Amino acid sequence: MIDHPGQLHLPIALIREPTLADYRPGPNAEALAAVEALASGTGEPYIYLFGASSTGKTHLLHGACQAAIKLTRTAQYIPLGKSGLLPSIFDDLETRDILAIDDVQAIAGKADWEVALFDLFNRARAHGCALLIAGCAAPDALGLGLPDLCSRLQWGPRYCLLPLSDPDCEQLLMQIAVELGMRLGRDTARYIMNNYARDPGSLVALIERVDQVSLREQRQPSIPLVRRVMRGDI
Repeated sequence: MIDHPGQLHLPIALIREPTLADYRPGPNAEALAAVEALASGTGEPYIYLFGASSTGKTHLLHGACQAAIKLTRTAQYIPLGKSGLLPSIFDDLETRDILAIDDVQAIAGKADWEVALFDLFNRARAHGCALLIAGCAAPDALGLGLPDLCSRLQWGPRYCLLPLSDPDCEQLLMQIAVELGMRLGRDTARYIMNNYARDPGSLVALIERVDQVSLREQRQPSIPLVRRVMRGDI
């Protein structure tokens, strides 16, 4: 179907899977390149990512798994911050090509978890399984009780992810809108930047809500529509 000027897109919501291609690196280009190499099997076998929330740690972990799978490699994402998990989740995971372990700070101070991760680290190394691990802080600032685990987490390259600049966030906003089929005007994008949280996670969540309302109401986004979404009026 040809998209004519003024034509509204169909009310079909798209599901976005995080990929390395749509990660906007900003000051984190070196970290992105390292993760891409790990995912392809050509880089370091172990990388540790840390930084504040909304700097893209989880995005990079998901993206690495997606990239590996496209290359017919096996990958597993493990969110340690999710409730209900047991240390036995690490059993036999070393048979994967890549393990992406998120929120490692969630197990700090839990002896059984720390021992289980330490053992997995050793098994992964023996089997040639690459590890991509993310936490909220550097390994020696996590409060781990097992010194050997802290040492393992410092073996490979460590990257502190930094927040995107405002211009990077605005460009990300426009990029997501294009991918969703919306024509987001520059004035509307600037309104969002001036009146909403300036971090990628919040901006992407907002623009996806705007897209849902735009689809439902069969109208392109405008400042009044965005204002209603921000206020929670719809």
